Amino acid sequence: MGAYPDSLNLPLEMMNVLKKLRLPGWLCLLLAAPAGAAPHAPAPVRAALQFASNEWPPFVSSTLPANGMAGSLLSAVYERMGVPARIEFFPWKRTMELGLNDPRYAGFLAVWRTPEREKVCHFSHSIGNTTTVLAYLKDAPVQPATLAELQGIRIGTVAGYTNGDQFDAMAAAGVLQTEEAYSDELNLRKLLNKRFPVMVIEKRVLRHLLGSERYTREERERIGYAEGLFRERSIHVCFKRTAQGLAQQRAFNDAVRDIDLQKAERDYWRRIGVELARTQARVLRQP
Repeated sequence: MGAYPDSLNLPLEMMNVLKKLRLPGWLCLLLAAPAGAAPHAPAPVRAALQFASNEWPPFVSSTLPANGMAGSLLSAVYERMGVPARIEFFPWKRTMELGLNDPRYAGFLAVWRTPEREKVCHFSHSIGNTTTVLAYLKDAPVQPATLAELQGIRIGTVAGYTNGDQFDAMAAAGVLQTEEAYSDELNLRKLLNKRFPVMVIEKRVLRHLLGSERYTREERERIGYAEGLFRERSIHVCFKRTAQGLAQQRAFNDAVRDIDLQKAERDYWRRIGVELARTQARVLRQP
């Protein structure tokens, strides 16, 4: 039997009743507590940090595990910080508008760094690397040694995408002739339909698209690509260029130092590669 606590500050009549009931001291404490009181207040639930993105598989996509490779790295960083992170998907131009201007979003991903974007973004540490290629039809190959050799050739590009400083400058000056579409997939369909002879696309994105069930074996075999015209570029999270955005960028970069991003990236590509191989094998077995 426990002793009755002296510090309950109960009315005398209530204390006498409790003593007559011969209850343990710990139970007296429980009965004396205010109605609805809990011994320990629950830890506050931290609101999810929201980011905008476009569908750009396999780097970012709602159709892939952990929202794609870059999405998986974003989640890993915020999991280490104890903060839930959520990605919502929109067309690319809308993604940039929301990520830069809407207070509901901390920023957007995955984005290449450019001098223009440096003016509106606090960029995170790299969350992946990309290789841009020039895709063409094998029955009419276009394999230039330099970008200058593309003069006079119509080139498919995606509206709002940057394709490297040199390409962008030549396109802006009218040296290169480009035709914009709103997605890589639309450009790939245009290429297959001979709307233009070449298109600019990230290599893993091209492989992922061609490996999907939306393309036949014959269509995949018609596509080739030229490498070496574009340098490898890293992708990042763009946080708003505000005091709050700077604080979020610094917190992200501090947390990312504890993660082996190169290993995480390799592991993700290995996983996706296995799944893609299975998909391609299933497609090839179809009549």
